[in-house]
Amino acid sequence: MVKVVIADRLGKGQNVAKGVETAGGVAVVVPGMGADMRLGDVIKSEDADFGISFCGSGGAGSITAKTKYGYPERHSMRSVGEGVTAINDGIKALGFGFMDTEELGQALTDAYIKKFGA
Repeated sequence: MVKVVIADRLGKGQNVAKGVETAGGVAVVVPGMGADMRLGDVIKSEDADFGISFCGSGGAGSITAKTKYGYPERHSMRSVGEGVTAINDGIKALGFGFMDTEELGQALTDAYIKKFGA
């Protein structure tokens, strides 16, 4: 089963988690303010397939995950399509502006399953 970490600067991410679960994945929502900065730590501790970071700029959590753990990252994304392309390119730490939507979680999980299997 695909495991996805969701780390939002404002402690949100529940809508994205619903989308991940709708697509058949397991969502791990990192709690608390500043959760985006712990994205890489939780990807590692949960042995997750990929993680999604949300903040105003769309980069802090994914860049930190790359710096600390070497995870391939893409940041400053603002659309579902950009995220699907990143998954298809093998990106593990995805950085978005605030986009806590079910559509995003479902589309990314579906793309991961299509590309890499469940």
